[in-house]
Amino acid sequence: MPNQKHVHIKDVTRRFQVNGNTITALDSVSLDIAEGEFVTIVGASGCGKSTLLRLGAGLDTGHNGNIEHAGKVVKGPSLDRGIVFQEPRLFPWLTVERNVALGLQNSGFTKDEKRQLVTDQIELVGLAGFEKAYPHQLSGGMAQRAGIARGLVNRPDVLFLDEPFGALDAITKARLQGELQDIWAREQITMILVTHDVDEAVYLGDRVVVMSPRPGRIKEIVPVNLPHPRERTSNQLAHIRNHVLEVLESTTATSKARPVQAKPGPQKRRTTAAVSAVPIALNAKANRQTLYSSTEI
Repeated sequence: MPNQKHVHIKDVTRRFQVNGNTITALDSVSLDIAEGEFVTIVGASGCGKSTLLRLGAGLDTGHNGNIEHAGKVVKGPSLDRGIVFQEPRLFPWLTVERNVALGLQNSGFTKDEKRQLVTDQIELVGLAGFEKAYPHQLSGGMAQRAGIARGLVNRPDVLFLDEPFGALDAITKARLQGELQDIWAREQITMILVTHDVDEAVYLGDRVVVMSPRPGRIKEIVPVNLPHPRERTSNQLAHIRNHVLEVLESTTATSKARPVQAKPGPQKRRTTAAVSAVPIALNAKANRQTLYSSTEI
């Protein structure tokens, strides 16, 4: 039976000092992630989801509360935890295979083992034949594949992904989402992905963690009890997506402002120099907004 607390986050609070003010990015956040689970995290900007990801990966340790991975307290980065960023962050002077090999720099593998691991991961992400290519010779999707290969090459126990497809076009994004799902199924690795894309979160995740902003808290954890691979157009997936959207909207809802009544003032005489503007009109035929204005003489 898989460990239900493979990643254990308990009462985690993270504060930052900004211009002399204390900003609470996370407030008493608790979350348990099972071994081999795919968890996605969504929330409005400023909800602390990327901060939570960095804390889990050990890239940031200035927090209160407890974070454990496989029963050990996370005190810093580890080869057991890989990370993929929104930008591929490839070194432009290195080839694909050498960029991927950077993930093995501090590992204990032999030279032959490292070479085989690099080859295996490049094949896994569909970049076989581009081992000698430089980053400027790759498309955005190919560069992101190289970034994912680097995150996986050390065979980490957990892979953290911080909006890895956020900068890609819709077609490339959809294809890489499918490939990431295949990699997760084959490698049986625990994955934690942060995203702004609700469709992506529901399509990939076993559970969707919805966070509320300022301070960052978990609003609701939504289970996605559907088998992988999933049909994007299924009614069940659409129902879960709509629920996640409703929860997200509730995290940013504010009370409606009461209208301010203007005090009556003295009537001004209309002069020949007065200027009036005709309201914005919608040119439906051209499907665009056109601004019409005129000056009264």
